[in-house]
Amino acid sequence: MVASISGSLTHAVGNHGVYAVFGLMILAAVIPVASELVMLYAGAVAGGAFSGVSLNVFGTTVHSHPWGYIWIAVAGTLGNVIGAAVGWWIGDLGGRPLLHRYGRYIHVNDAKLDRAEHWFDRFDDWAVPLGLATPLVRSFVAIPAGIVRVPFKRFLPLAVVGTAVFCFGLGGAGWALGTAYTHAHHDLKYVDYVVVAGVVVLAAYLVLRWLRAQKRR
Repeated sequence: MVASISGSLTHAVGNHGVYAVFGLMILAAVIPVASELVMLYAGAVAGGAFSGVSLNVFGTTVHSHPWGYIWIAVAGTLGNVIGAAVGWWIGDLGGRPLLHRYGRYIHVNDAKLDRAEHWFDRFDDWAVPLGLATPLVRSFVAIPAGIVRVPFKRFLPLAVVGTAVFCFGLGGAGWALGTAYTHAHHDLKYVDYVVVAGVVVLAAYLVLRWLRAQKRR
């Protein structure tokens, strides 16, 4: 099942390029749809890693690999910010009662909301960019931000920062891997999870360093 989902995501990105990245990253702001794999694979496509697969933007093929990377990173950021805004409004207007009724459809439950609210209590508004820049937990940030009433005027620019760091970072990692990513993807069945795990460890290390710096201050 996991392999099927992974294959569907990479197939969508390979066939529809920036449009698939944009659409999938809208969903990824409120539903766990492997945004890590989407941006990594899109970056690899932009880097020309796959023969016969190229990016098409508004009917024009992008032949420049650096511009391809910028297009996918911008598309991912815009899509994720739009999705985060939708998630914020869901949390703000519906709150916990709405999620009690429909949360199971987007994999949100009380335990995840409690952890998210604790995250906001601990980091205040910084929870938005930190959460959206962190793999695996980033889909559980926007809705809780609306529930705990983070002002939308503050939420939106912070969401832009967090999503931009994630999309340009993961897209850049995929782009840099280039053709090596293709070989690894064929040779190692779980290469996606290895890459994501490495990113998670790096993100956790950076957050820990930031927390220690804050305590010293």
